[in-house]
Amino acid sequence: MNANADLRRGSALPSLLMALAIVIAAWIVAGTALQIANARSTITVTGSARRQIRSDLVTWRASFAAQSPSLQQSYAELASANARVRSYLHGKGVPDSMLSIGAIQTVTFRARLANGMETGAVSAYRLSQTVEVRSTDVDGITMLARQATELIQQGIELESYPPEYLYTKLPEMKVEMLADATRDARSRAEEMARNAGARIGRLRGARMGVFQITPAFSTQISDYGINDTSSLLKDITAVVSVSFELR
Repeated sequence: MNANADLRRGSALPSLLMALAIVIAAWIVAGTALQIANARSTITVTGSARRQIRSDLVTWRASFAAQSPSLQQSYAELASANARVRSYLHGKGVPDSMLSIGAIQTVTFRARLANGMETGAVSAYRLSQTVEVRSTDVDGITMLARQATELIQQGIELESYPPEYLYTKLPEMKVEMLADATRDARSRAEEMARNAGARIGRLRGARMGVFQITPAFSTQISDYGINDTSSLLKDITAVVSVSFELR
C-alpha cells in the first residue's frame, strides 16, 4: 500500500509542476499585456508657443584710454578724456543716474632691445577706463552707440562695443507662454486622438523644455536654450512635452 501511494504521489508531482508553470506563465503574460495596455492608453505630444518682443532695456559700453611714457601724464590725459566723455554723454541726454565709469586699468610696457628682448626700463604706461550706460530709452542709446565715435574726432582713444538688449518682463511672459504651449499640446493631442477614433482624458504628466530667445525670424535652436542680447527685436519660443490619458 505504501509503495502504491508513493508511486501515485511521484506520478502526480510532474502534473503539479506543469500546472504551476502554466499559472506563472499566465501571470507573466497578463502582466505584460497590462503594461502594454497602459502604455497604449497614453499619448505624449509636444506643444509650442512663439511671441515676438521688442527689448525695453539697453546697455551700451565703451572704453577710453591714454598712453604716455610718464604715469602722471597718462593719468592727466585719462582724467581729461573722462571729463570730455561725461560732457558728451550729458549733452546727449544721458544723466549720471544712467551712467557708470569703471576703475582705472593700468598696463605697463617695457622697452625692448633691437633683437626684441625686453629690458627692465618702462617705455610707456597705458591707462584705460570703461563707461557703461543702461537705459530704457532703447532707441536713443542705440543711436548714441552709433554716434559715439564722434569722441574720436575730439582726440579721445575710444572703443565702442555693440549694445546689449534685454526684455525686463520676460519672467511674466514665460508663465503665459508655457500656458499657451500647453494649450497647443492639448489641441494637437485632441486632433491625433480624433483621427484614431479616441478621446483624450486627464493630464498624465508634463515636462518643460528650454526657452529659445533668438533674433527675430531666426531659425537658431539649442538643446541648452538661447538667450540673445544682440538684437532689438527677438522671438521667444517655449516648448512643453505633455502626456494625456486616452479613452
